[in-house]
Amino acid sequence: MRRLVGAFACRIAGSRLYGKPLQLLDIERGVSVLDHMIELARTEPAISEVVLGIAETVGNDAFVEVARKHGIKSIRGSEKDVLHRLIQCCEAGQGTDIFRVTTESPFFYYDMIASVWQRHVEARNDVTVIDGLPEGSHFEIYSLDALRRSHDRGDSRHRSELCSLYVREHREEFRVEVLPIPAVLERMDLRLTIDYPEDLVLCRAVYEKFRAFAPRIPLPRIVEFLDESPRLRELVAPFVHPTRLF
Repeated sequence: MRRLVGAFACRIAGSRLYGKPLQLLDIERGVSVLDHMIELARTEPAISEVVLGIAETVGNDAFVEVARKHGIKSIRGSEKDVLHRLIQCCEAGQGTDIFRVTTESPFFYYDMIASVWQRHVEARNDVTVIDGLPEGSHFEIYSLDALRRSHDRGDSRHRSELCSLYVREHREEFRVEVLPIPAVLERMDLRLTIDYPEDLVLCRAVYEKFRAFAPRIPLPRIVEFLDESPRLRELVAPFVHPTRLF
């Protein structure tokens, strides 16, 4: 029986914005980026469990408290070897596969999780992804075996936060499928990930606008809102670099 584990790699350090996953989307209610992401992932029946992969270095204990608050598991592992932390998360959740999003990207495209997971299992893929969405909205599904092979065969570059790098550089070694997305959401000119203070301003504005929908804030509604909000788009425009991963 296949079991999909949501593996969320967490660390407090950040050269451009400190503690990104713990930054508040909703200041009034105290909802952090990570709180929102956990709650969203747990609404998806395909995801059996969410596990936090927390860097073992000093200063990251706050994430342990987040896991306790939500009643989910957590592991501690190497700060630099993020790929191994994902493997640890999958093992801790007794999973066969992982659902991966970065913990700075609160508005991932949940509408396709069930169909991507179904295709991943039926096609016996090693890796199944969507791409071409606003930056920060896509997600990836990996088999545990694919993660382990990437870790064993790769070098320090591949065992970093660039968790998909070995697969992308060695596509011939894996069964990889990139599934199509709705044409209206092919919007790489938009950015919904938090790396700079300006990103946080934009994502807070999105959350405030659609708080009544939380945690299931529809991505098409976000795109419409940003199209009607040129000042928000201009705020993060210097950081937008349209690039497909796969």
